[in-house]
Amino acid sequence: MERYKLIKEVGDGTFGSVWRAINKQSGEVVAIKKMKKKYYSWEECVNLREVKSLRKMNHANIVKLKEVIRECDTLCLVFEYMEYNLYQLVKNREKLFSENEVRNWCFQVFQGLAYMHQRGYFHRDLKPENLLVTKGVIKIADFGLAREISSQPPYTEYRAPEVLLQSHLYSSKVDMWAMGAIMAELFTLRPLFPGSSEADEIYKICSVIGSPTTESWADGLKLARDINYQFPQLASVHLSTLIPSRSDDAISLVTSLCSWDPCKRPTAAEALQHPFFQSCFYIPPSLRTRAVTRTPPSAGTRGSLDRQGLKRYSGALPNTKITNNFSSPKLQASIASGVQRKLDMANEDGIKSKKSLKTTQQSKYRLPGKGSPTSINKGRTARGVSETAEKLANMSIGTRRQSLGQTRPPPMKAGVNWISESGNFMLRSGQQIPSERSLTRKVAG
Repeated sequence: MERYKLIKEVGDGTFGSVWRAINKQSGEVVAIKKMKKKYYSWEECVNLREVKSLRKMNHANIVKLKEVIRECDTLCLVFEYMEYNLYQLVKNREKLFSENEVRNWCFQVFQGLAYMHQRGYFHRDLKPENLLVTKGVIKIADFGLAREISSQPPYTEYRAPEVLLQSHLYSSKVDMWAMGAIMAELFTLRPLFPGSSEADEIYKICSVIGSPTTESWADGLKLARDINYQFPQLASVHLSTLIPSRSDDAISLVTSLCSWDPCKRPTAAEALQHPFFQSCFYIPPSLRTRAVTRTPPSAGTRGSLDRQGLKRYSGALPNTKITNNFSSPKLQASIASGVQRKLDMANEDGIKSKKSLKTTQQSKYRLPGKGSPTSINKGRTARGVSETAEKLANMSIGTRRQSLGQTRPPPMKAGVNWISESGNFMLRSGQQIPSERSLTRKVAG
């Protein structure tokens, strides 16, 4: 801990306190969570749920655990520092958040939850205090029981009904219920289910989404009977009356997240595919155009090899004018860029082959003597050599393929022959072992 300088206490809870600190060596600002419980071995520290889970996670929307320090039996967890939590932003906000702001935050949180759930973890205590924000980036934190010093918000507003009814079996769907309540609060700056206790919380839930029935949540009715609880009989209210001036997609997502039955709530991965987040996957046309646009080659690099390359690659296409068959300009641009890339590759190969041919000619060709007949027909001979070299270059590829198709490697082992068909080598079983000399020696037994 001597490498860190504590600046200010920013949170306190039953199990620990959170301090803003600075690394003396690098100057980096961090958040240090000091646990109040004494830990007398490293094994105790490593087996903490918070430490075990965060050490296995590396995601842009999950707060990063940078270091674990045990000093004088005191455990300190060093996290990356985030400026605010979502509760502070909501509490100090006077004007409603725009739908785009809410969409951006929730999209990031669902990405972090999807990553977490796919690895077998779920948060179980998701609330605005555990969502940290810095410059538009939001991250899930597990400061669970360390809340802000100056605030004492209730902790039942985001608990799923199965948790309130003391169910011993619950899953990651409790996080999805909490996200539905958090989304509604971001839209209205007021809790959707402002309960002061478990019973009051269930009453508030019934007053919004209606009392559960056998069709909507049969398992919930059984849980209530097990603890001798009877649901109040209340009708549901459409969320658009409680969350006004919001899109139908936003209301639809909150409604599905706040379903009585956990099985009817979407997963985090499914929530990311909801129409509410459709604009998050949108790519501006300017970027798409920039992605497929290629700078055309200069006129000096084009020649006869360009036409040869076009003929070579056009054989793979059913029609050399294929772009005319598509009405979409995007597809035309992508196909044109693909053909242009192939032409560029042909140009590069042509330039390389020209250089190699020139080198060969320069090394083998000798200047004729003065007045010799060869010097008189020098231009005609040079043209003939270049044409012959080009023909040989074009024939070399086909000759090599034919030779590959005719070559048969020696047999590898007894009972197996290498058979060449259409240039592809295949293994087939055989009865005889091909050999150049006969075997006269007998093997006993």
